[in-house]
Amino acid sequence: MKKLLLLFAVTTLFACNANTEKKEVKQEERVIQFQTNKGNITLKLYNETPKHRDNYIKLVNEKFFDGLLFHRVIESFMIQGGDPDSKGAEPGKRLGEGGPGYQIDAEFVDGLIHKKGVLAAAREGDQANPQKRSSGSQFYIVQGKIFRPGELDSLVMKYNFRAKNMIYQKYFRAKYSELSKAGEVIDNIKIDSLIMPIVEKEFAKYPKVELTDYQKKIYTTVGGTPHLDGNYTVFGEVIEGLDIVDKIAASETGEYDRPTEDVIIKKAVIIK
Repeated sequence: MKKLLLLFAVTTLFACNANTEKKEVKQEERVIQFQTNKGNITLKLYNETPKHRDNYIKLVNEKFFDGLLFHRVIESFMIQGGDPDSKGAEPGKRLGEGGPGYQIDAEFVDGLIHKKGVLAAAREGDQANPQKRSSGSQFYIVQGKIFRPGELDSLVMKYNFRAKNMIYQKYFRAKYSELSKAGEVIDNIKIDSLIMPIVEKEFAKYPKVELTDYQKKIYTTVGGTPHLDGNYTVFGEVIEGLDIVDKIAASETGEYDRPTEDVIIKKAVIIK
């Protein structure tokens, strides 16, 4: 979503003793809380995503989130906030394009997936942002849904087909235009024969949705949004307040998926 939707390098610390022996030191996870007018949501920030962790600690210390809205809510998908333009925004205003003026490099880590309750970074779409850099402040918390195994397989097929079709349409339009300008008779079968080798080659490089056994287990038990994996940085998870996430996700919404009754982050605080 350019409406920033709307889905990691491991840091290990070492201590050396007098004999230069190295011992691994596990860093304590930082915990923040969003205090909203619907209740409190407490989240731990993953150490495996240090750039996102440190940025959000900085923003909370700066009181950046205080007064902002959960401006985009889609039940069985996610709740999104962090747009500075949402503070005091008049009813019905379209939101979702604001930020602190910078982006954060993507931090994708195996095993950090879009299960229910995770905190992930919104970002601009691939066309404007092929590096998948995160918004400096906009985030979403996944609600998602629990999938049946067959339903999960169908979802994977659907998203991969959509990706291939997008590539196909791009090359079909280009070849159609080229033949039209040359005055040639348009033959769709001929166009397909010319472009399909290119489409297949491009699709082979495209990041397809492919689920591991771990992902399948999580999405058929805990639930989540599997098609976002590998596309948006996951950098934390709810440890208290999942019921509040569900409550916010159930909000009545109007245009642009904005709740008709403002859901306000009254205050964001660092718990530890």
